[in-house]
This record gives sequence, structure tokens and C-alpha cells, in this order.
Amino acid sequence: MTESVQTDAGAARVTWHRAKRAKLVLAVGHGAGGGIEARDLQALARVLPGHGVSVALVEQPWRVAGKKVAPAPKTLDVGWRGVWSALERPGAPVIAGGRSAGARVACRTATELGAVAVLALSFPLHPPGRPEKSRAGELLGAGVPTLVVQGGSDPFGGPQEFPHGPYALVEVPYGDHGFAVPKRADITQEQALEIITDAVVEWTASLG
Repeated sequence: MTESVQTDAGAARVTWHRAKRAKLVLAVGHGAGGGIEARDLQALARVLPGHGVSVALVEQPWRVAGKKVAPAPKTLDVGWRGVWSALERPGAPVIAGGRSAGARVACRTATELGAVAVLALSFPLHPPGRPEKSRAGELLGAGVPTLVVQGGSDPFGGPQEFPHGPYALVEVPYGDHGFAVPKRADITQEQALEIITDAVVEWTASLG
């Protein structure tokens, strides 16, 4: 089911993949360069409902409007805040999640919105080649249980670059920023996605 939600940044869109008896809702936003068709978001939408977690794929207003470039972070936060009441409507606790820019949004707004946890997929720790431009403060300031899933070859920050902090981190070997793995890797693309979904299934179960 897909619904349009009006926000102060324009119309957003939420595509629901519902569990029969949902104990949690995982709301995930996309990155600045793509939409909800991202391989990791689609894999979570396929797998998690079978484990009692409804998945809500959130498209930001700029994406719904057909624009090519994401707006400033503050505007992304406005769009995310605007869909929150729709995410809470089913009545289950909501995990704020996202990939790349969407992960930053989830971290920045988690405590304000009352998210029970944060799932950060491909958190962009810094711009490629610019480790001095760290965004670690956003991750460390999430204020709720947080899981980071990071590609081993992510140019926006590899797992070894992340600071110690109150979060768990799962590495997807060889994965780039989109969790694509090269043909020379000793894991397949399907196995890479299974690492992601298995980790999130286990983590969400631990949240109760």
C-alpha cells in the first residue's frame, strides 16, 4: 500500500510492506542520489515483515516531485518530521532508519520524534576523500539504540574509520556505498544482502 502524506516540504510518499502482527515499524528513507529502489531497502522490505516488523519506505518530497538533487539537510528533516504521524498510526513503536543522507536524517531527529531506535545504512561518515569533514557527531548524538550497517569499501567511510560509541556496527565485506560487491569478491551480491537482512532481523528482535 502506498499513501501520499502532506508535509511542510511538500508531498511525501510512504510505501508499506506490512507484517501480519507487527511488533515494530521500520521506517526507512532513501539517500540523496537515489530512491526506495535501493537494493538494501528492497531487501529489508521483502524480509522483515516475515519477522513481525512492518517496513515503511519513505520517499522525500523532492523525490516525489521528480527533482534530481536533494535539498539542504534542514529541509530533509522537515519532510521526515511531516510523515512521522503516518508512521505511528498503526500503533507499533517506530524505528527511524535510512540509507546515506536518510541515515543522517534519522539520527538527527530520533529523540525529538520518539523513535525507539535508529538503523543507519551506509552512514556517510564524511565526503569521499575528506575524512576531516566528519559527521560522526550526528551518529553519536542519536540518543537511542543504533545499528550501523556499512560496506567494507564505502568511500564515505569504511567500518574501521568509525569512532567508538554507543552503537553496534555490522560490516558488509567488499560492499561499496550502495552495498554492491565486485565480481572478484568471495561473497555474492545475494550473500551481501543476506548479511544486511540477517543483522537487522537479529537486531530488531533484540529491541523487543
